[in-house]
Formats: sequence, C-alpha cells, structure tokens
Amino acid sequence: MNKYNYKETEYNTPFIYNRADPQIYRHSDGMYYFTASVPEYDRLILRKSDSIKGLREAEEKIIWRKHSSGKQSIHIWAPELHYLWGKWYIYYAAGDKDDIWAIRPYVLACTGNDPIRDEWIELGQMQAAEEDEFSFLDFSLDATVMLHNGEYYYIWAEKTGTGKKISNLYIARMEAPDKLSTPQELLSKPDYPWERSGFWVNEGPAVLKHNGRIYLTYSASDTGKAYCMGMLSVNETEDILDPNNWSKRITPVLCTDEKKGIFGPGHNSFVKSDDGKKDICVFHARCYDEIEGDPLYDPNRHTMMIEVQWDEKGEPVLNLGKIYRGE
Repeated sequence: MNKYNYKETEYNTPFIYNRADPQIYRHSDGMYYFTASVPEYDRLILRKSDSIKGLREAEEKIIWRKHSSGKQSIHIWAPELHYLWGKWYIYYAAGDKDDIWAIRPYVLACTGNDPIRDEWIELGQMQAAEEDEFSFLDFSLDATVMLHNGEYYYIWAEKTGTGKKISNLYIARMEAPDKLSTPQELLSKPDYPWERSGFWVNEGPAVLKHNGRIYLTYSASDTGKAYCMGMLSVNETEDILDPNNWSKRITPVLCTDEKKGIFGPGHNSFVKSDDGKKDICVFHARCYDEIEGDPLYDPNRHTMMIEVQWDEKGEPVLNLGKIYRGE
C-alpha cells in the first residue's frame, strides 16, 4: 500500500484483504460462512470453515457471476447469506450497464443443502407487498434479514428525492424469501452532520440481539474517511414495524481512528465467537484515507473484526482497540 499516511499498527491488520461489506454467518450446525463484495463488483463468493479463524485461509468459491448485459450486469454489491424457511438464500444488489446506478435488490436460492457445492438459481428482484407503491423503485441495496417472534423481516436502504438523493433505512415483514408482506416503514434517515458527509446516507443495516433488546447498526456518509456507523434500538416486546418504538443514538458508535490506522469503518455484520460467548462485529475499513477518484472504486477496503463490549447499562460498545482475530 504505497500511501503517504498508511502505517501498520497493532490494530489495522486485516482479517481478510480486499473484501468489503463483509458478512460472517454461523449456521445451526456450527459451521461459519463468509461472503463480501469483491473489488471488481462482478461476482458472488462464499467461504466455509468450522471456525471463524479458519475463514481467513478457506477456499473461496465463486457461486454466481454478473450478467453480460442488462440488469445485474454491474455493481454486484453487499451479499448476505441467510437460511430461511429451511433453505439457503443470498441477498445482494446489482445495477445495469446501461443505467449503472439503477441498483436493485436481488435474491439467489440454493437448490440443495450445501451452499458451497450445490447450484444456485436466480429468483429475480425482491418484490414489494401488493399494496406497497414505493419500495424498490429507486436505488435500493444492502438488505439484511432478521428473525423476530417466528417471522422474518427485511431491512434495507433505499434512496428518495431528487438530485443527489437521500438514502434511508426501511423495514417490512416478509411473506416469502423474495417478497414482502407489508408496506415499507421508514426506520431511519440521515439526520445528523456525521451522516451527511459527501452524501446523506443510512445503509448497511446489521442486527444484534442482547438481553431482550434489538440493536440495529448501520453505516453513514460517503465511503471514504467519513464513513462511520450509527445505531438504532428497540425492545423485543415492542412492535418493530412502528418507527416510534425505535430510538436512535445521536452520535456514531464507530468511526475513523487515525492513530490506529483505521479509516472509514462500516458496513458490518455480527456473529457469535466459536465458544458462543462473545459477540463479534465484522466490518470493513481502509488503512489510509488518500484516495484518488471515487472512494467506491478504491479496492483496499479490508475485512476486520472487533469484540463487542457491554457497558454497565447493558448497551453495546464498539471499540477499535478490541481487535478480534478468531482465537
């Protein structure tokens, strides 16, 4: 990395190099799966291991490649692997070479029980509920799925407005792996200055549950040094489709730390450690902030991990000094 302000520290050694928007998923059998955006934005990949640490060197399998033209032919972004209704699915976003910012959410389904070896088929674009006249009509991406009280909920980012537009977070209940059953509900919009650097952005939602409360982290601002993470939360006993039940922190929970050499941390996921006792925050970041051109196309966003801490009130604390390496 020939960058003027790049420095190697004890905190910024990547877990996996050149993999952005990382997700580590632990299945019910204890196996771990890793997926992420690749710098070329042209394919979907999976790794599998019986430990988090093992994912670093695990073989990477290409399970799907972009189309040569039309929809899903460019900007293949932010895949997430989920096991829903007894089957494997991958949620991801993609654009069109003829309209590169016509980003929409799509779904792949695995035809068998082994997501690494079995074939994947396209289910197409995610579908809104019948009475929903707004969802997925504009730039939409970064979907995650949450199981709550026996039902699945889809949480995603979508832009609205004119000009540069504003990216908000929305939630809806699912009726099928590729269709929603309720209209979208607005969860969060970029209200604060730290969410409005370069672009006004809330995106990349990730769910963490602890002691009867649901925490939803998200990423804010453009994808350079200003990229950071915010947090929403709600009690599990509340109606999670009612935005009034959610509270939002007024300051970011994770942001650039120049002394540690970590720039633009964001787009995270959460996973349990091998022993099931620790919550691990998996995110991407750069080791410098000198970027030529659009930071979206700088390839050096790397997967890193920290251990989630819990304060005296039982609230999560994300500290870049608590690096986790899968031990």
